[in-house]
Amino acid sequence: MNEENYEKSFAELLESSDINLESDLSVGDLIQGRIIKIGKENLHIDTGTKTDGIVQKQELVDESGELPYQEGDELELYVVSLKHGEILLARSMGREGDIEQLQQAAQSKIPVEGKVKETCKGGYKVDVMHRTAFCPLSQIDINTVEDPETMVGQTLRFQINRVEENGRNIVVSRRQLLEKERAEALQNFQEQTRPGDIVQGKITRLASFGAFVEIAPQVEGLVHLSELSWSKTLSPEEIVSPGDKVEVKFLSLDQTEDKKPRIQLSLKQAGTDPREEAMSKLQAGMIVSGTVTRTASFGVFVELFPGVEGLVHISEISHIKRVHKPEDEVSPGDEVAVMIKEVDSESGRISLSMRDAEGDPWLEVPNRYQKGQVVQGVVEKKEDFGVFVRLEPGVIGLLHSSKLENSPELSMSKIKPEDKIAVSIDSIDAENRRIGLAPAEDPTSGDLDSYAPKEEAKTSLGSKLQEAMQKKK
Repeated sequence: MNEENYEKSFAELLESSDINLESDLSVGDLIQGRIIKIGKENLHIDTGTKTDGIVQKQELVDESGELPYQEGDELELYVVSLKHGEILLARSMGREGDIEQLQQAAQSKIPVEGKVKETCKGGYKVDVMHRTAFCPLSQIDINTVEDPETMVGQTLRFQINRVEENGRNIVVSRRQLLEKERAEALQNFQEQTRPGDIVQGKITRLASFGAFVEIAPQVEGLVHLSELSWSKTLSPEEIVSPGDKVEVKFLSLDQTEDKKPRIQLSLKQAGTDPREEAMSKLQAGMIVSGTVTRTASFGVFVELFPGVEGLVHISEISHIKRVHKPEDEVSPGDEVAVMIKEVDSESGRISLSMRDAEGDPWLEVPNRYQKGQVVQGVVEKKEDFGVFVRLEPGVIGLLHSSKLENSPELSMSKIKPEDKIAVSIDSIDAENRRIGLAPAEDPTSGDLDSYAPKEEAKTSLGSKLQEAMQKKK
């Protein structure tokens, strides 16, 4: 065969090859092909025809610049060119192109690359194949974009919805691509995952009621605040941050009326329950610190460890006064010292006492006061039968009216609540918490500054609180 006939035959062969290609595939077709070979710059793909396809490696690298695929993996790619016997494939239409390619991309729904140039009224100006397209604000993402400027400068994939006036009026949408990607990912997730499974995810955003986690491309689930941590006192910001990679337990999936998936997840259930270990460490008599989580008419709930709560009954709040409303004494968020009264591992109930952690002031009364001792007290209240006098917080004695009949300095008519008066210890019954008082013979006697919690009592409580805080840490 001479050179002229060879060139003619080669040209005919090439032409025939193009014809065969076009009969099997068309520009815009979405194919699923297997990676045959990974070269330095290109990947060779089995297209299902007699001719293999070629895709640039740069098209497929991830955010770190690495190729997350290997020979034998299957990919979904678009046919972007059928020329000179080659099938060129890509994830989207390239940046270079003419009006025909734009129209072809619009007609075949082939994604195109576009760089967001700037914001404009109602949306964005996007550079697509060296032409300016418009993307409405609502079409730039699935979720509402709080700060539109954050999208400027990003190179993204768009779908062309309209090409008019010879390319002078181009409208694109990124949301439609994301919704399609989400629908496919959601279907795969539903097919492969069952309630109770542990899945990998990434924290995307936080809200006052919980955290959103992306568990598949464009598929988000909600970890409600109650499922973020075993603790009831922490906010979402104190537990996770956007970008954190986490393991979550898949709880349920429901479709809302607008067909959006509502996926419920749990972060705390993906790990071990800390309550089991904490309950085994708590013993009756221990003094620890905790955080008030809530109050009720019957007492105060205190969190000792994340997810481990105990109850301080209203009768266990204070030794020094009768408590009628727990909310008047403490508020959610307060740090308090408590003594463990009882631990019931089976029911998970823990009984606590605030007053026992502070110490009972009556325990030291026999050592602190003796009959005949003159002390200063504060009038608590008056009754027909006498006057109640506060000797120190939680220790109150009775000055009976009969003791005032012959007193030259004190009389029922002169005494008023909150007056400081000098009294003498007449009798002590610590077991029944009773102290009898009499007017002091010398009203100027006694320590005028003696009315205050004794220094050793303060020190004892302070050391207990400090010890309790150290134990919690």
